[in-house]
Amino acid sequence: MNMNAHAKLREQKTHFGTWLSIGSPVIAELAADSGFDWLLFDLEHGCGSEAALFPQLQAIRGSATAAIVRVGAPHPDLVLRALDWGADGLMVPHISSGAEAEACVQAAHYPPRGRRGLSRSARAYGYGLRWPADPKTIQPPLLMAQIETIEGVEHAPDIARVEGIDVLFVGPADLNFDLQARPAVAVRNYEDCLKRVAAAAASAGKACGILARTAADLHSAQGLGFSWLALNSDLSILREGFRQVLGQTKP
Repeated sequence: MNMNAHAKLREQKTHFGTWLSIGSPVIAELAADSGFDWLLFDLEHGCGSEAALFPQLQAIRGSATAAIVRVGAPHPDLVLRALDWGADGLMVPHISSGAEAEACVQAAHYPPRGRRGLSRSARAYGYGLRWPADPKTIQPPLLMAQIETIEGVEHAPDIARVEGIDVLFVGPADLNFDLQARPAVAVRNYEDCLKRVAAAAASAGKACGILARTAADLHSAQGLGFSWLALNSDLSILREGFRQVLGQTKP
């Protein structure tokens, strides 16, 4: 990604994206052509494997849409492959402390900030054709730390202060489940959790994001200051579309 594209990702504005879980290059291409600012390629819960990621990244090449990959776990090898293959940014699930956020940055950044290994012939550098004359000009990827636990909410200020973390991204399903599963340690309700994450991000000069399933979810999140907004998912859109078609045709 060039420097202008990196600057665009970090603009203080609303960035609209959507969740891609099916693993189809055709769907990825269509979503990019539809005008989303970013697409989330889900390697944690999605249907596609790492092998399916590569052609999806190829499918959106040349578009104005950024590719954000959610790795299955904060393992350096998973982070390295996604970035070498051309991801513009990463979402790392279940970040619950500043130390875990720092480990993500270490895996995603080249020395001296991190420990990411280097390959000049990676797809991210045009297989060697776009290796910069001055490697110091290489811009770091956008990093989203996903807040999905009670501990993640409580440690949100520590996570937001980690240099290299750009976005605190709430996982609503996991966070709601954790609050319900462990009421004895939950000190806030869901709405207050969102407010705490948003306040932590703002205090550190970072952005915050969330997956919004409904228009009400979207408007509520925007009101709290969330600016990285994932609008539904490919699976959900297809599911509801199929059900709507059947509902119109079945007696």
